[in-house]
Amino acid sequence: MNTYLFDFSKKINYKNELLAGFTVAMTMIPESLSFAILAGLSPLTGLYAAFMMGLVTAILGGRPGMVSGGAGATIVVLIALIQTHGVEYLLATVILAGIIQMIVGICKFGKFVRLIPQPVMYGFLNGLAVIIFMAQIEQFKITDSNGVSHWIQGTSLYTMGGLTAVTIAIVCFFPKITKTVPASLIAILIVFAIVFGFNIQTKTVADIAHISGNLPVFHIPQVPFSLDTLKIIFPYALVMAGVGLIESLLTLSMVDEITDTKGSANKESVAQGIANVTNGFFGGMGGCAMVAQTLVNLNAGSRARLSGIIASVTILIIILVGAPFIEKIPMAALVGVMMMVAISTFQWVSIRIVNKMPKSDIFVGITVALITIILHNLALAVLVGVIISALVFAWDNAKRIRARKYMDENGKKHYDIYGPLFFGSVTAFADKFDPANDPAEVIIDFRESRIVDMSAIDALNKLSKRYAQQNKTLYLLHLSEDCRKMLKNAEAVIEVNIQEDPTYKVMPEK
Repeated sequence: MNTYLFDFSKKINYKNELLAGFTVAMTMIPESLSFAILAGLSPLTGLYAAFMMGLVTAILGGRPGMVSGGAGATIVVLIALIQTHGVEYLLATVILAGIIQMIVGICKFGKFVRLIPQPVMYGFLNGLAVIIFMAQIEQFKITDSNGVSHWIQGTSLYTMGGLTAVTIAIVCFFPKITKTVPASLIAILIVFAIVFGFNIQTKTVADIAHISGNLPVFHIPQVPFSLDTLKIIFPYALVMAGVGLIESLLTLSMVDEITDTKGSANKESVAQGIANVTNGFFGGMGGCAMVAQTLVNLNAGSRARLSGIIASVTILIIILVGAPFIEKIPMAALVGVMMMVAISTFQWVSIRIVNKMPKSDIFVGITVALITIILHNLALAVLVGVIISALVFAWDNAKRIRARKYMDENGKKHYDIYGPLFFGSVTAFADKFDPANDPAEVIIDFRESRIVDMSAIDALNKLSKRYAQQNKTLYLLHLSEDCRKMLKNAEAVIEVNIQEDPTYKVMPEK
């Protein structure tokens, strides 16, 4: 044990770490299994992902107490790729996504995740919740020998529906009795016991796929090493890397708030990348930080890296020894657990505060959710949301530019500008001037304004030319240091008179 792995300045409560580790392992298994099955993969790829993501990020990650695994958000974006190109392409994509994540961390771009506005996050999580929920409904279908899927009927439908309802009821009400053992684990065990005890015939994990538990084996993805392959996998890898980092870094900031400590976003990005590359070479489906499991871990009292390592090792032992047991788990139990995951992922607060939010924010949230649900493309949804939010922000700022006009005793006309001058506000800015009727000398005072971008410089240049055509002179006054520098750099494209004001020094106001 070195100080890199465990911080010796803090006391570790080994009992808490052990219990938290076991608890996290038990909550990760149903989710990893369900998502692998949902994506049409062998459940083993989900369990391998839970083991490898958990272990690598627990050791190398940006903060103790955070749990990563074969998470749903990252696998949902790859479902289309798995269906069209198969598992080998999935593994290649996971490796590429990992490399992208490592680059983000090494280049210290982790902080840009903070640019994602809250309505975008609400929309993203709500869309994800609907996808997860709808995917569980699919489990109530069976595929016949002709490959046609149809709803299960009669007794088997009532049995599975009833068992799912029992699972949901236990997950809802068990925490009221005790929170030391995860409710989802108890629910799975109780439903398992009911099915086993009463010998009920229902769909189990074994009906979907068999788990032959061995250690993960090194395997280079069998895809053509060509530009065509890159064209297929790169968009998916980019989306997966983006979604993985967004979810991981948001989880990281959530843990920061709960524990009142500071984690490293860039270190976490690199760890996520290394974990995903490992997954791609060892047959895991990849993943990211898991919000629910991280909360379970913190609630169980974990504050160190040990619980994450114990959780991963527990999952590996279950893969090696517990495969026959896992295969007998009724699908209804996993469906019930996942429905509750979906319900807890949905941001109900966003509906409660909807009448208090600006209309633009409501529009952004709904748009992001709809893109997520309809296209299953979470990265595109987040990107669109960020762009709409940025445009709304630009529009709001554009409306803020104002000008106060007055004549001084020397017959010069002054325009005092308030608000930023940038691409959004240049039209409103230009409309405020009257070159034809203004006196020979006009002064624009920028004490309360800033020149922000190239559009602003261009607007000033056009304005000075309009005055020059009338043989009048335009002066710019009180430009801040960064604005002067900008105009100096743009000397080739602009002609303006910057008036030095000897009385204007940047001094603290009394």
